[in-house]
Amino acid sequence: MQSYKIYVTDNIADDAVNLLKEKGFDAISGETLPETQLAEAIGEYDAIAIRSATKITPAVLENPGKLKLVVRGGVGIDNIDVAAATAKNVAVANTPGANTIATAELAFGLMLALSRNIATGYASLSSGEWNRKAFRGVELYGKTLGLLGFGRIGREFASRAQAFGMHVVAYDPYLPESVFTESGVKQVALDVLWPAADFISLHLPATAETKNIINAETIAQMKDGVRLINAARGTLLDDVAVAAAIDSGKIAGVALDVYPTEPPASDFALLNKPGVLHVPHLGASSFEAQDKVASEVADVIIEFLEQKTGSSVVNLKEIS
Repeated sequence: MQSYKIYVTDNIADDAVNLLKEKGFDAISGETLPETQLAEAIGEYDAIAIRSATKITPAVLENPGKLKLVVRGGVGIDNIDVAAATAKNVAVANTPGANTIATAELAFGLMLALSRNIATGYASLSSGEWNRKAFRGVELYGKTLGLLGFGRIGREFASRAQAFGMHVVAYDPYLPESVFTESGVKQVALDVLWPAADFISLHLPATAETKNIINAETIAQMKDGVRLINAARGTLLDDVAVAAAIDSGKIAGVALDVYPTEPPASDFALLNKPGVLHVPHLGASSFEAQDKVASEVADVIIEFLEQKTGSSVVNLKEIS
């Protein structure tokens, strides 16, 4: 049997390497490499497994050597230039189910914390204050939740919101009506969602179409006192426009797990801003999710290299 050489990076759990070794693959776990070093090394490997830290750019793929597959541990593949990979006959895959529950729960936790001022209340009490009136919040029950994107994570978020008695509407033009009907969620257009939602949670990929979908124009259409949650991609909102809307009172609060650059730049308008709850990209940071990512990464690599198939290979039809 051919021994494939695999590079596993970005702190993917050791289970991935162990599972690959059990199959006879020459798998190693290594540090996240900058573009120049990665470009020099990548051709030595049949496959590379990454998370969000590693960037697979055209420069990295200029001389791909024997590279056959790039696997992203997680759902988003915006840190991989899929077109450049396809041009070099390199497959690109993800593990779309591994982070679903962890990210949905984190996003829902952010919504709860935002609605009841949990983080700010904690900080106040820790500093010696006792100011209950300053942290009066709002209940989720009976409120309308608007979801931008209704994929796996959006649907898990919706089911939790429904359990709290929320009315859920969702925008996703790429899914059939049956997906919404099965979940008991109303499919709506954006011009309906903006003014209806008390809370808006983002579950979209990062594309040219979705960049800054939350901007001054769309914010103006929202209900006064709306609250936003973003645990998807940092490029989905215009931070300057959102900051201005917080200052004006149009937006009552924002909870963030993701940022345009990570860690966020010092000029990021929402960093340490009153009314904003932010955590350092913890969506997939559960022990269970890390184990699932490692297992699914190994499964994808084994299936593709041994059988040249894979349901999560996004460009399978375009490569030979």
